[in-house]
Amino acid sequence: MTEFDSRQLRNALGSYATGVTVVTALDDQGHPRAMTANSFSSVSLDPPLVLWSIGNDSTGFDVFTKCKSFAIHILKQDQQELSARFASKEARTFDDIAMEHGNDGIPLFGDYLARFQCEIHQCVPAGDHVIIIGKVLDMEQKEGDPLVFQGGKYRQILA
Repeated sequence: MTEFDSRQLRNALGSYATGVTVVTALDDQGHPRAMTANSFSSVSLDPPLVLWSIGNDSTGFDVFTKCKSFAIHILKQDQQELSARFASKEARTFDDIAMEHGNDGIPLFGDYLARFQCEIHQCVPAGDHVIIIGKVLDMEQKEGDPLVFQGGKYRQILA
């Protein structure tokens, strides 16, 4: 077996282009929380299940693994700033973002390519992450091109 370190593995995995999402939920005080995630995937159509994963050392770990509901927003090509804002470990503000409220009051962005409101179906420990599986309760989709991330950079899909 070939020896490699976690940085080599991360770089190799980064070769795979992904869409970019921002996941939102309410913390136990009722404050909106969000984080950028590109680990989003569909799981099942019946029942409608999706998944994303969160690192065990993430600052939002307790919020997202203990919440009842969350929303996943697939970002549009022009939403790099939103992606960067919620990928940062710095304090994140929602002050200048148009927000709506969904199931259980979860914060929803008004601008997105697709949006899924979910309830926690299952949390599965997996190495240094937890896989969060959500049952889709509501979804919406708009026209546009997705924000894409590959090789540590945002990319564009050319028609």
